[in-house]
Amino acid sequence: MRNILLLLITLLFSTTIFSQIFEPIKWKSSVKETSENEYTLYFEATLDKGWHIYSQREVETEEIAPTATEFTFYNENKAFELIGKTEEPEGIQKFDKVFEMEIKYFEESVTFSQKIKRLDSALTSIKAEVFFGICDDEKCLAPDTVEFNLSLSGKVLENEESKGNLEFLNSKETKEENYATSSDTNVADNQNGEEKKGLWSTFILAFLSGFAALLTPCVFPMIPMTVSFFTKQSKNRAAGIRNAVLYGIFIIIIYVGLGSIVTAIFGADALNALSTNVWFNLLFFALLIVFGLSFLGAFEIMLPNSWANKVDRQADRGGLLGMFFMALALAIVSFSCTGPIVGTILVEAASKGGIAPIIGMFGFSLAIALPFALFAMFPGWLNSLPKSGGWLNTVKVFLGFLELAFAFKFLSNADLVLQLGLLQREVFLSIWIAIFGTLGLYLLGKIKLPHDAGTGHISVSRLSIALLTMAFTIYLIPGLWGAPLKLISGFPPPQTYSESPRGFGGSGSATESTKELPEGAKYGEHDIITFTDYQLGLDYAKKVNKPVLIDFTGYACVNCRKMEEYVWSEPEVLSVLKNDVVLISLYVDYKKELPESEQYISKTTGKKIKTIGNKWSDFQITRYKANAQPYYVVIDHKESSIAKPIGYTPDKSEYLNWLRGGVKSYQKNNFK
Repeated sequence: MRNILLLLITLLFSTTIFSQIFEPIKWKSSVKETSENEYTLYFEATLDKGWHIYSQREVETEEIAPTATEFTFYNENKAFELIGKTEEPEGIQKFDKVFEMEIKYFEESVTFSQKIKRLDSALTSIKAEVFFGICDDEKCLAPDTVEFNLSLSGKVLENEESKGNLEFLNSKETKEENYATSSDTNVADNQNGEEKKGLWSTFILAFLSGFAALLTPCVFPMIPMTVSFFTKQSKNRAAGIRNAVLYGIFIIIIYVGLGSIVTAIFGADALNALSTNVWFNLLFFALLIVFGLSFLGAFEIMLPNSWANKVDRQADRGGLLGMFFMALALAIVSFSCTGPIVGTILVEAASKGGIAPIIGMFGFSLAIALPFALFAMFPGWLNSLPKSGGWLNTVKVFLGFLELAFAFKFLSNADLVLQLGLLQREVFLSIWIAIFGTLGLYLLGKIKLPHDAGTGHISVSRLSIALLTMAFTIYLIPGLWGAPLKLISGFPPPQTYSESPRGFGGSGSATESTKELPEGAKYGEHDIITFTDYQLGLDYAKKVNKPVLIDFTGYACVNCRKMEEYVWSEPEVLSVLKNDVVLISLYVDYKKELPESEQYISKTTGKKIKTIGNKWSDFQITRYKANAQPYYVVIDHKESSIAKPIGYTPDKSEYLNWLRGGVKSYQKNNFK
């Protein structure tokens, strides 16, 4: 009895540790009669925390995209008709950088509804099914189908409530003991960490932009004038310092107030959605083009002079109120120089959502305010300030070129969402090469703009910046031939969105492309030789005497793409994938149907295996007791695992060590 008990405990423990079957969604259906012979069918999905399901897709696309939710209503006898389309709530919309498109999904719970009209009075029930995909921040599950049998009489039928094709397993996944998880870090903690990093980057960029604004013709001359006013008009040095500090504080309050207004008008959550909207990206593009041309000297963006005059009169009152209006006067008078920079910061902050506009304005205003307070405390420093001159306009022009370059990022976002192909990678890089190349020539004095002062020579600092700019321009050029350009990763469109994914003339991967491919293989991500048929890949591995890396993946798996783009691209990881293993990628969401003779009923799930994707999903569940993607397994030629399988592993070093461990284990057992 004791031995049996120990055996049961062992089996229970091993199931808990090694089973990776996830069941994060439950479906429930109901029917409501709205009028005679008219009904509304409801399909409610309840999801575990952190998981999401994607919306229906109105227009079919050949592009790789998240698995859309699809409803099918069986109506062979024409006993009813559908009224309109299946409706769904608003959900969450955002631009997905991995799929390069606008996506919509639902969290926690979602209810779909379909109105129908009964045409045959003998009709008592309706059969329907939903096909869907579900993901969290680390993994996706193979697309699933749930069947419903909805009674029009209000009776509960057998399939009124369903959990999907994994109900038979009756197992709950425990996050802390998940064998496939590569890190014990809580997902919420990761999200909070990313959010904090995003806010810090916003603050730092805004702070540096504030210093850049200081060096423009509208602001820089104001520093000695304002500080001299405080030191001469104040009764004593302490009072002068106090007034300068108050002046700086009011500058911060004014700009932070602007950021708060932007956040309040649009809403903290709505800003991110706006930034990924096509029309707002086009608006941002137009604004930055206008800002850039203004900095180049085409025209000046100024607030009405009457505003400055009224504020100046209020500043004469003195006291705290007068100090506030002095700070406001600076903001208005310098708007032609600071306005484009402030606008750019707000646009960039909007892409992060939340309180980013407030943080951005705080960083910008802090950089503006600090010099006034510091120079008031130490007036002797004023003597070390460089004199105003043509170099201030050079700074302004330099910022104008940056505005123009940054503008095309927003145009690129809109083009990616619409998939128009107007601003593919080569075109984008060509525009940037032209912009920065022209900037380099300007800094070298080869090009003159309207407000430039005549000079026979350039300073050493200007020459240094010109050399850096020209070096950056030259760095961009190989990108036209397929170079990854990691220094500006995230700005240009991805390499897959280009006129020639291998670079001009297909020469981006010439070495790999000239190799003869093994039977059944193709060039996958980063030109890795990849098999999509398990047996063919295994046979080839035996032939070349290498271990097999099984990659359970999906076309609609976000984190599978992230692993391929950010981890597999690492040179050391890529070297192992190309030279030391045979990669077999099994797509669990491949919808191509198997020949009828190869279709079967799964002994594990009881489901009919109809597609190639079903086959590989069943293979993963049956052999490895896991159903999430990405999922990586290293096996030998006897099909035995030689390294502990892992899932989503964004840490490049951790993934590389795991991969090398599998290769070493294989070599130890097979090389004499």
